[in-house]
Amino acid sequence: DKEVRAIFLRLFAQLFQGYRSCLQLIRIHAEPVIHFHKAAFLGQRGLIENDFLTKVLNGMAFAGFVSERGPPFRVCDLFDELVAFEVERIKAEEGNPPKMIKHVRELAEQLFKNENPNPHIAFQKVPRPTEGSHLRVHILPFPRINECRVQELLQEGLARSQGAPPATRGDKKCVVPAGPPVGMFI
Repeated sequence: DKEVRAIFLRLFAQLFQGYRSCLQLIRIHAEPVIHFHKAAFLGQRGLIENDFLTKVLNGMAFAGFVSERGPPFRVCDLFDELVAFEVERIKAEEGNPPKMIKHVRELAEQLFKNENPNPHIAFQKVPRPTEGSHLRVHILPFPRINECRVQELLQEGLARSQGAPPATRGDKKCVVPAGPPVGMFI
């Protein structure tokens, strides 16, 4: 699963290499508008006649990609690092399948680590039901809810949340690396 995702991550990093140099941030409105210069991107890469890439750039998914990944100051991730810093590595691996496979496996491992930051925590599996368990009828009476106790728990929770410092997320925003200009990929 992770290796397939790593292959697609690498493919899209290659496909959109240098896209940040064709972004323009327009700050006229209250919310900044991000514009992508498709003609410049295709022209500088020598892909004006490429029908597939033209359709990808005109699609709604790419418009969402630009609006999500266009801001210059946001949380960076593995894709940003690939697009900005791994240009030469990806080029060098094009004719060397063993190196490419090694890189895909490294990316897959990084994806796994991103999703499982604490691998030492064991997840408990739900045991399979025993044979014949479906024949036994287990009807437990539904417990009555004590309204006073529910109110007490709500008040305790509110008191704790008001006194606690605001929760902060571990992801830090940073300036997104621009990477090399588009003209480098002709």
